[in-house]
Amino acid sequence: MKKLLLSLLLASSVAAHAEGVMHLFNWNNAVSSDTIKRFEAECKCKVQETYYGSMEEALAKLTAGAKGFDVIGPSNYGIPPLVKLGLLQPLDKTRLPNLKNLNPAFANTPLDPNNQYSAPYDFTVTLVGYNADKLKSLGIDPTSWAVVFDPKILARIKGKVTVLDDPREVIAAALRYNGFSANSQKPEELKKAVATIKAAKPYWAAFNSQSYIKELTLGNIWVALGYSNDLFQSRQDAVKAKRAFKIDYTLQKEGNGMTADSFVIHKNAPRPDLAVQFINFMLDGKNAAGITNNVGAGNPNAAAKPFIDKALLAVPAINPDANQVKQLEQLTDLSATTRRAWNRAWTDIKVGN
Repeated sequence: MKKLLLSLLLASSVAAHAEGVMHLFNWNNAVSSDTIKRFEAECKCKVQETYYGSMEEALAKLTAGAKGFDVIGPSNYGIPPLVKLGLLQPLDKTRLPNLKNLNPAFANTPLDPNNQYSAPYDFTVTLVGYNADKLKSLGIDPTSWAVVFDPKILARIKGKVTVLDDPREVIAAALRYNGFSANSQKPEELKKAVATIKAAKPYWAAFNSQSYIKELTLGNIWVALGYSNDLFQSRQDAVKAKRAFKIDYTLQKEGNGMTADSFVIHKNAPRPDLAVQFINFMLDGKNAAGITNNVGAGNPNAAAKPFIDKALLAVPAINPDANQVKQLEQLTDLSATTRRAWNRAWTDIKVGN
């Protein structure tokens, strides 16, 4: 009887391993459900997705000891803190032949030299999405960050503007609006950016990273500081819903943030085998192209370009030209002192008057 029970337990264990579940901790709307389903069919496993709304939220959860994740999809500026915390395992590149498909411009960056831990899979631009019909009727120009930060303009669209609930992105945009680097570590520049945000805040409807796609699509808000892939989705949803207005998104003349996201493997991944398989799958040209075609994100995979919809390649936020790239600034890892200053500033912004 004991031998029978042992055999049954072993068989159950093998079956569970064969089926398997890979746990993915990532941004919402980063990988399409169609792509996930194709991977599940290939690996004969299930993918369990858990989402976060900002890199700061993800780092806080992982620092606090959140476990059970196999693959994490951080913004690249989140990689150095994860490495310092000892939460990542180096990539076994012998098992990732599709790494060769990466555009060299996105490989071997200072945030992860030689891609020891990470494989880039997309990039997004932080910009302004807007109700084109409403802004046109009001004569408001969305190609400047003034549409988010200038009280004189905001007074005309009060309660119709949202910004991300993300300190790096919102403070970075305010810094750019004031002519500073988004990665500024100067206290006086941070102070001016915070003052800009506080002056604009009374006119905003909300800090919203979770439902602004829907709110913009429904017409409840007219301006959103958001991510290019989310705003692509909002535009698509408005078309499908046959809204009487058009959703659009555009770069700002003061410059925009461009954040590359990568896949990394948690040091204590329960299924590192599935994690490696997933990353190599996502580095395949056709699979990588799905991130752009289905989600609207920019693509760091050179092998993906032939499979990307040509109409999307004409969108500056998805496929910026050489001059536009010069206007895009990647967020970098801040010093501990600056990070604390930004966190204090964000708390003051959120809870202050």
